[in-house]
Amino acid sequence: MSLERAIRAKIAGKRDPEQEREAQAWIEEILGEKFPAHVSYEDHIKDGQVLCRLMNKLTPGCIPKINSSGGQFKMMENINNFLKAMTEYGVPDVDLFQTVDLYEKKDIGQVTTALFGLGRATYRHTEWPGPYLGPKPADECKRDFTEEQLKAGQTIIGLQAGSNKGATQAGQNIGASRKILIGK
Repeated sequence: MSLERAIRAKIAGKRDPEQEREAQAWIEEILGEKFPAHVSYEDHIKDGQVLCRLMNKLTPGCIPKINSSGGQFKMMENINNFLKAMTEYGVPDVDLFQTVDLYEKKDIGQVTTALFGLGRATYRHTEWPGPYLGPKPADECKRDFTEEQLKAGQTIIGLQAGSNKGATQAGQNIGASRKILIGK
């Protein structure tokens, strides 16, 4: 098997049909329109028009111009505008995808991951009434310690410091020992 084929197989293995169905249903619910039955999920969102309309529903007017014609460059511009709008909406960079991941269908799994990232970001926007995609992010759990509690914690030796009530690694012989010989 060639390296390129192995990479394609690995990327294809990252796709989760259930997550893709969830993402599609979320987009359909927000836009109020179903994807065509004869067109696959990735083919329907490939030109970025659907994604731009999705962002404009989440944040009205965030993408003022959506290209509907003009060839490959204009369609890729839609995707770039969508990615920029996602960043401004609060989606972390780690959740984003590359334009070619969608337009050339190089990594549709990452595109779905980005849509879930967008779905998580909607929870932070209190003006958004829903629907949401994916689990709600954890709320901050801020703790306030007194000065006395902080000082008491400084006297405790943590297990990472190497002390566990006198336990050592002495006597453990895992595998053969190495002898270092200097000179001959």
